[in-house]
Amino acid sequence: MTSVPVHSRPLVIAHRGASGYRPEHTRAAYELAIALGADAIEPDVVPTRDGVLVLRHENEISATTDVAERPEFAERRTTKTIDGKKLTGWFTEDFTWAEIATLRSRERVPKVRPDNATFNGFYGVLRLRDLLEIIDAAPRRVGLVLEIKHATYFASIGLPLDRLVAEELRAAGWAEDDRLTIEAFELDVLHGIRREGVVAPLVYLLEASGAPADREARDGRHARPYADDLTPEGLLALRDAGIAGISVDKRLLLQTDAAGNTLGITSVVDRAHAAGLTAFCWTLRAENHFLGRNLRRGADASRYGDWLGEFHLVMASGIDGVFADQPDLAFAARARL
Repeated sequence: MTSVPVHSRPLVIAHRGASGYRPEHTRAAYELAIALGADAIEPDVVPTRDGVLVLRHENEISATTDVAERPEFAERRTTKTIDGKKLTGWFTEDFTWAEIATLRSRERVPKVRPDNATFNGFYGVLRLRDLLEIIDAAPRRVGLVLEIKHATYFASIGLPLDRLVAEELRAAGWAEDDRLTIEAFELDVLHGIRREGVVAPLVYLLEASGAPADREARDGRHARPYADDLTPEGLLALRDAGIAGISVDKRLLLQTDAAGNTLGITSVVDRAHAAGLTAFCWTLRAENHFLGRNLRRGADASRYGDWLGEFHLVMASGIDGVFADQPDLAFAARARL
């Protein structure tokens, strides 16, 4: 089993690039993350109709591109059910790469990040191969933590992401690169990536509630929830199945009260380490909107709250890596350990 290296201080992984400062998944966000010293970069990949892997948080792209303003694509607006959720908008799988390449990126949460929204329209949409080139050209070693999104759904429409991702990585010389880690919310696609010959640590993403889409597709309402994977038995089963680590929603790591105040940390990191797994968490963000009630400063959702209090608490848990929208602030917190 390939394992994620354990560091004395947690890795700082730039979440969709330096997405606290530039619209996520843009060239500017990735290049700024590298300039700020990020240990690794985390993109999300989804496919186009012709099987090109593009970097977007979701396959529904009305919040992160200008597609809704393009009259030539108006008729492509549709409603779909993705992993049990009904969504209306425009979806990458209904476009060719040539069409996606005409779109411009925009800030996903403009009310929380109005400064980022000033960059709307500056940048296009990138492919996975574009980011691999950016990292290869970096002046220092930068890791890649590649997240595969909605694999069961895409397999159902003839776009198997395990094969598509493996082919792209092989073509770029990354299939056995020790800078690479692969993560997903579904175990099936992680095992598929391994069968495709990609040699990289596999990290299982866990939500704070619900069940993974691959289990729901097989077992319906009887699907085992994510919570089962966090029991001692569940964690050992992940390890024995070749999973190197887990990455949890920070709500699984932080103890809170009924009012939403952050009080402390849970035992999830210790449990993962006891099972021989590394542990990561997502996502550290500095704005009030994303912090516990007692860590907010003022009523403005976009204002920075006591981010240092939360970041330090998370890092002091013994976590092996954190995903952060503002990687420079994560480094500041790490320096306090």
